[in-house]
Amino acid sequence: VVLDTPKSQPHMVKVVDTVVPDTTPVSTTKVFDVVEQMPQFGSYTYKKFIPDPQNPQKGTYVTKTESGTAGLLAFLNRNVKYPVKAEENGIQGRVLCSFVVERDGSITEVKVIRSVDPSLDKEAVRVIQSMPNWIPGMQKGQPVRVKFTLPVTFRLQ
Repeated sequence: VVLDTPKSQPHMVKVVDTVVPDTTPVSTTKVFDVVEQMPQFGSYTYKKFIPDPQNPQKGTYVTKTESGTAGLLAFLNRNVKYPVKAEENGIQGRVLCSFVVERDGSITEVKVIRSVDPSLDKEAVRVIQSMPNWIPGMQKGQPVRVKFTLPVTFRLQ
């Protein structure tokens, strides 16, 4: 922004805007923590049983597709298997994991950053590694590598 005050009218200010586009190249190897558009879980398709109201043992299966947060929750709910040892010992809690969403949406570098129990940690890592590709994060219109943190909660019922 340039302020230009004409001498003939000192109480007036003329504002001139100059926009210079950012032409700095986006790194293809750097892992970003925050980007203009954060990565998102893509979609997850599964079969859901709808019981017949007259006879709950009978019903039909419908195919459902969820995306975004709803898709991520559906994926975790259907794919996390409670480790038998942890269930027998009454172990529960929230495992905090981090991973990188790559430029192609794949998941790499899965790590446990807050542990609960080795068996729960191992299961959280397994299920995150098995996730379908995400929609990658974007910076300046280009897909980039982005670090993501995800809690996986194990609760006995």
